[in-house]
Amino acid sequence: MRPRRDEEVYLDARLHGAVLARPIFRSALLVALGVAALLVPFAPAAVIGAVLIAAGAFFTLRAVWQWERTRLVVTTEKVYLLNGTLHRRTRAVRLKTVEAVEIDQTLLGQLFGYGTVLVGPLAVRHIAHPSDVCDLVERLAS
Repeated sequence: MRPRRDEEVYLDARLHGAVLARPIFRSALLVALGVAALLVPFAPAAVIGAVLIAAGAFFTLRAVWQWERTRLVVTTEKVYLLNGTLHRRTRAVRLKTVEAVEIDQTLLGQLFGYGTVLVGPLAVRHIAHPSDVCDLVERLAS
């Protein structure tokens, strides 16, 4: 389920980069442990260190790939959340059925300009400029 050709796209946005903070932090910890293991003068420790560094790189690459492949699309008819590459998943809500649009922002979200937008049953986390998205959906839904 993707936007039809006769639908006009008003917004096509990826999630805020803050969604990458936690996975990159975890990967940095793995890399730091891997580097520390490389410094130990014990042969198997070097192998463990290399594996930890490779795992950190893999987890970072996977997180960035998922971030890149997740989009919020608002059209004249629906609000879509598309994600995935090989296994594509699309969730959509018809604007005609939307009764309420909500914004949920933590203090960090307010500082960095991201939040969760709830459009009926669809919750989109880590969206940049949530108040602008909310205003757009409300305007199109009415």
